[in-house]
Amino acid sequence: MIQEKEIFPSIEIVINAGSGADDKEAVCLRLSEFFRSNGIHARISLAASGAEIVELARRAAGGPGATVIAGGGDGTINAVASTLVGTDKMLGILPLGTLNHLAKDLHIPLDLEAAVRTIVAGHSIRIDVGEVNGHIFLNNSGLGLYPSIVDQREKGQRLGYGKWPAFFRAVLTVLRRYPFLAVRLSANGQAFVGRTPFVFIGNNEYEIESLNLGARACLDAGQLSLYMTHRIGRLGLVRLALRALCGRLRGAKDFVALCSEEIWVETRRRYVRVSIDGEVIILPPPLHYRVRPGALRVIVPEAPGQEMK
Repeated sequence: MIQEKEIFPSIEIVINAGSGADDKEAVCLRLSEFFRSNGIHARISLAASGAEIVELARRAAGGPGATVIAGGGDGTINAVASTLVGTDKMLGILPLGTLNHLAKDLHIPLDLEAAVRTIVAGHSIRIDVGEVNGHIFLNNSGLGLYPSIVDQREKGQRLGYGKWPAFFRAVLTVLRRYPFLAVRLSANGQAFVGRTPFVFIGNNEYEIESLNLGARACLDAGQLSLYMTHRIGRLGLVRLALRALCGRLRGAKDFVALCSEEIWVETRRRYVRVSIDGEVIILPPPLHYRVRPGALRVIVPEAPGQEMK
């Protein structure tokens, strides 16, 4: 009697080797076993750089499989998701980064085996994505303080500092300089002109007035959220943070919060640093932000009474 080899359905996984603190070789072995125990053969690729993540994701997105899985932090998820936007392919998320904002907003388990079980179950929804000058973001995009902090943090890491020590050094460096950006913003037929330390644009609305700061209740309302302030110094920024914790931020003087489907940002600078899901790129203004409703299909846990869309 000839014994036939069992053939498993195949699934593509792209893992960022540099995300988080776990041993990624060990993670890959665990993932392979988790999926195999569920009757699925996982083709796992470890990417050593951002360019390699994009190349592997494009290759996987062009394959026959219906699902492409991203393992890493929000930047990794963005890189893989960008190849799937506007298609019927599903994005699976393995939250292996430090903060995992998107996974938390989608209620995806941070435990690796539980995240695999979510993917195996295959329940999907469609979520919105934001776009700025052709670049996709799933969480948020920003100008001013935050991109400068990220840029300084990366310089610190290149000098040998750990991620968090480099981050705190970067915050101190940027706040010491406290640069302002002269901008003109247009949204909902309104124009805002002034000098600001930051502009924050989110994919859907962010919670800004509670201990749950930075979370989103939904990702399918078809809106961008805009938050900015102007004519405010360092101490004023601290006061804004305290007002947010006390639930009184929206009434703060010189603080702008609104939702719109489209936002234009103009500045006299030839190029500006723009953060996109925690990564920084350089773009020439004007910056055209828009929301793309339901453009990405994502695998999420099934809520009671939820039907797969």
